[in-house]
Amino acid sequence: MQVAILLFTDFETLDVFGPVEIFGRSNTLYSIRFFSLNGGQIKNKHGVTIVTEKLETLPERLEVLLIPGGMGTRKEVDNEMLVNKIVEISRCSKYVLTVCTGSALLARTGLLDHKKATTNKMAFCWVVKNGKDVIWNRRARWVVDGKFYTSSGVSAGMDMTLGFLSDRHGIEFARKIAKEIEYTWALNKEDDPFIAE
Repeated sequence: MQVAILLFTDFETLDVFGPVEIFGRSNTLYSIRFFSLNGGQIKNKHGVTIVTEKLETLPERLEVLLIPGGMGTRKEVDNEMLVNKIVEISRCSKYVLTVCTGSALLARTGLLDHKKATTNKMAFCWVVKNGKDVIWNRRARWVVDGKFYTSSGVSAGMDMTLGFLSDRHGIEFARKIAKEIEYTWALNKEDDPFIAE
């Protein structure tokens, strides 16, 4: 399965590389490519720079689209060209995963309307404004609604990705990867320990 990671300026580092590490452990099943609206080098506030391909070069039928969060989402939610491209790609993708405030970008498309979702708890109020018809779950670590997987903040993307692999390949498959990377997987998707009370 091909995993396309959507990048934009000021993406959150772990939102991307946590899931990449997990998918990368199954490189016989998953291949990873990085994309951005216009292609080229994309940099974040940590100084991480990734060379990306143009979104228009994505295959017509994609298995997995992953949208990270980060401070860059605050600007990109108003990027009509990017939001329209996310609509187009998401409709043709088998699964769409978001980490942290990446759910704000997906919410802007309208594709999450009347669906359950979650996001970063510290940015919860801002994200909700970008999708008033979404059924937001403030308590969840990650949420699954059909082909859409949304997660809470930063490290929650790793829990969600393991959950995604568990759903596809069984829980022992996911547990093996968690053990390989010496990661304590938060198995309970219904309860985020970082919830802001």
